[in-house]
Amino acid sequence: MTTNDSGSAPKPPAKDPWDLPDVSGLTVGVLGGTGPQGRGLAYRFARAGQKVIIGSRAAERAQAAADELGLGVEGADNADCARRSDVVIVAVPWDGHAKTLESLREELAGKLVIDCVNPLGFDKQGAYALKPEEGSAAEQAAALLPDSRVTAAFHHLSAVLLQDEAIEEIDTDVLVLGEARADTDLVQALAGRIPGMRGIFAGRLRGAHQVESLVANLISVNRRYKAHAGLRTTDV
Repeated sequence: MTTNDSGSAPKPPAKDPWDLPDVSGLTVGVLGGTGPQGRGLAYRFARAGQKVIIGSRAAERAQAAADELGLGVEGADNADCARRSDVVIVAVPWDGHAKTLESLREELAGKLVIDCVNPLGFDKQGAYALKPEEGSAAEQAAALLPDSRVTAAFHHLSAVLLQDEAIEEIDTDVLVLGEARADTDLVQALAGRIPGMRGIFAGRLRGAHQVESLVANLISVNRRYKAHAGLRTTDV
């Protein structure tokens, strides 16, 4: 007896992992957009044609950074940035991570949040990973933002390369973690808007700690080889 004879419906074909949504119309907000990483991401997304809003604790500081970037980038205080954006990237310093997100819980409700914060410590031996009580910065964000769709991505990017106007392509992969495929697909598609970059699904948020921690190793690589190293995933 065949499957159809038994009356059970045939299984639908597996979805192509590279069949990603069109995200060109989304407004991207960057909390911490006046810092090196946030500023670099804001520049790259704006250069790719994305509408970008930089957020800062002070609207004037955000607007000054936006004016320097040009490309239609706008500046606002963090709350206004969160309200006006479809997707919000969290690129604030680790020591202000929890306080910033707690203060924006209402504004970030219903939003797709991308956490790219790396909890790190530094001593005479160099950078080392910190482990938050929740397990990772991304898991802390998810705990603090129960009404948001939290993902993790953009951890391993060089702020120097992101901000260098002479560089046309950023040769790297972006590991994307999250709980819902629709959300991680959106983040992968956003990563793909930047020339040279790919978004690669890398599991659920419970795996975010090792992804965040790897930045400490990349810092050591960069110091030894005077480089701005990123990551590439082979055979994908």
